[in-house]
Amino acid sequence: MQKVKLIDLGLKDYKETWTCQEKYFQKIVDIKVDNRKNNLSNKTPNYFLFVEHPHVYTLGKSGDMNNLLLNEEQLKEKGATFYKINRGGDITYHGPQQIVGYPILDLENFFTDIHKYLRLLEEVMILTLAEYGITGTRSEGETGVWLDVGTPFARKICALGVRASRWITMHGFALNVNTNLGYFDHIIPCGIKGKAVTSMQVELGKEIDTQEVKEKIKKHFCTLFEAEFIEE
Repeated sequence: MQKVKLIDLGLKDYKETWTCQEKYFQKIVDIKVDNRKNNLSNKTPNYFLFVEHPHVYTLGKSGDMNNLLLNEEQLKEKGATFYKINRGGDITYHGPQQIVGYPILDLENFFTDIHKYLRLLEEVMILTLAEYGITGTRSEGETGVWLDVGTPFARKICALGVRASRWITMHGFALNVNTNLGYFDHIIPCGIKGKAVTSMQVELGKEIDTQEVKEKIKKHFCTLFEAEFIEE
């Protein structure tokens, strides 16, 4: 059973959170480098950050700037910020009442398979949504969790975008709980035209307790990753 330090940052600026991720990432790198250099076997830590961000758009390293439909002035009017970042994937939106999770794991503590890692993160979301009677599925060739795949009503409820280096992960998932979906109108989400987004609130017709959803995410993450959370 792998131990994972759980840190809930609450509502936190995207840039500050990114710096926080980098700090934990570097801690793991330093231990791994030291182990290899000095033939040691010190255990590397694993972290899992929960956070909600103020309105922000982020563009992955292979993303297309044309998928952001606002200029600098319009971003200010919307009270939103924009960052080009080092994860995979294209553009996405983060905002209040959206649960964002950043697992910063040394996959050498779990399994060295990025494909498996992504599929397990999707499975955590699928199992969590199922507890609310929402049937989430995968869409071939598109990461994340979707509803009604293969129909004209296909819509995304959870986005995924990760980075891995030296088998250490960064970035993660964003689950729309009571999210203001109007902010998605100003981007082509994940660079996929003609696909809608949705939230748990829209699907269920009522506001959902985000803390309760986090507890369910934690439970399914621990089961699938054979992990145990240690709260800081």
